[in-house]
Amino acid sequence: MVKLTMIARVTDGLPLAEGLDDGRDLTDAEMYKQQVKALFKNLSKGHNEASRMSVETGPYVFHYIIEGRVCYLTMCDRSYPKKLAFQYLEDLKNEFERVNGAQIETAARPYAFIKFDTFIQKTKKLYQDTRTQRNISKLNDELYEVHQIMTRNVQEVLGVGEKLDQVSQMSSRLTSESRIYADKARDLNRQALIRKWAPVAIVLGVVFVLFWVKAKLW
Repeated sequence: MVKLTMIARVTDGLPLAEGLDDGRDLTDAEMYKQQVKALFKNLSKGHNEASRMSVETGPYVFHYIIEGRVCYLTMCDRSYPKKLAFQYLEDLKNEFERVNGAQIETAARPYAFIKFDTFIQKTKKLYQDTRTQRNISKLNDELYEVHQIMTRNVQEVLGVGEKLDQVSQMSSRLTSESRIYADKARDLNRQALIRKWAPVAIVLGVVFVLFWVKAKLW
């Protein structure tokens, strides 16, 4: 069964819409929603480049598709057919683009398209029972294949994002430290030059003063 449905803008992870009654019968619903938000955050940073992916989390699976800089995600039981999950997302994508496509880039607040929940609930009902003739026909549709869609573990996916963040932070820190070291090296070189040539400059200065005084006296 479809448990959760969320839609977000990929460029910044801004949530645009979700199924409002999703998760009411779900244990740890908030935890799974937090995982979804973490996935959206990773996607906004470009950590996962696949436009279609399945991500296993406990007894469930997140399925998502990315089209037009928007991520459409649903969480289903592991036993729920993968093909139906992605066709459900395709239906959401087509309607969301048709109704809200022109406003997606300019949306400035979370859940700006919350009214899309009406279509989510209506479509979800069509996909809940996998034994209906409609869904059996979709399962037998050979034109829509999902075998090549990658399946990964949620900890692996989120862990990759965290590691990339750590690498990025380490790189920034090393760059900053390199600049500090370069500045210190320049200061040390300057001080070394001063120590090397200062005595010479002093001697030349004294000689110059002596010649000047001698010239004045004569």
